[in-house]
Amino acid sequence: MNALDAQVQRELVEVAREVDTRDDVAAVVLHGGPKVFAAGADVKEMAAMSYQEMVRHGHLLQEFTRAVAAIGKPTVSVITGFALGGGCELALSTDLRFAAENAKLGQPEILLGIIPGAGGTQRLARLVGPSVAKDLIFTGRFVDAQEALRIGLVDRVLPAEEVLDAAVAWARGFVGGPALALRAAKSAVDRGLETDLQTGLEIERIEFTGLFATDDRRAGMDSFVENGPGKATFSGS
Repeated sequence: MNALDAQVQRELVEVAREVDTRDDVAAVVLHGGPKVFAAGADVKEMAAMSYQEMVRHGHLLQEFTRAVAAIGKPTVSVITGFALGGGCELALSTDLRFAAENAKLGQPEILLGIIPGAGGTQRLARLVGPSVAKDLIFTGRFVDAQEALRIGLVDRVLPAEEVLDAAVAWARGFVGGPALALRAAKSAVDRGLETDLQTGLEIERIEFTGLFATDDRRAGMDSFVENGPGKATFSGS
């Protein structure tokens, strides 16, 4: 069930940081396999922890979702089967979520006497709004793919046999794209959501003007002037 124990959390941190720095990676698809995305953190592992141990482990619990969220490239989760607890929080840390028709998502931590601890209270509320987030977190109920689409928790719903291919096709569209512009766009949106409008506009201005120092900006604009839109060849620099 892809339990997210401490080892898996550390491995996710490591691979997220790796793909962020690799020039041969244009976008990232996060897939748990055909049967389940991730059913949550390893409850047996956590049940044995003392308060003192959880004080230390709590940082890792957030670090793996922060690392995925910090990937400066387009990211998409492919959700088949369950994405619960830490699994749902992991999916929340990607830019988009493609769900199979059989997907079930939820934050059932309240049924264990705890709350989401890997970003769920924050990312879920920012994505679906505070009232819907509170309903899901307070009740611990699961939502199916169609409800998840309706409330904005997922972005597309497809047959289970098609969802991975659709996500890979979406990600493949960024191969050969303007990598620095994509990174700037993601940074502006994500950082802007963390602050007020005027500060967000300043973040956008800085990211926008900074792209005028890139080769891709020149290539894109020169190509537009000479050949029209959508025909530029980018180097990623």
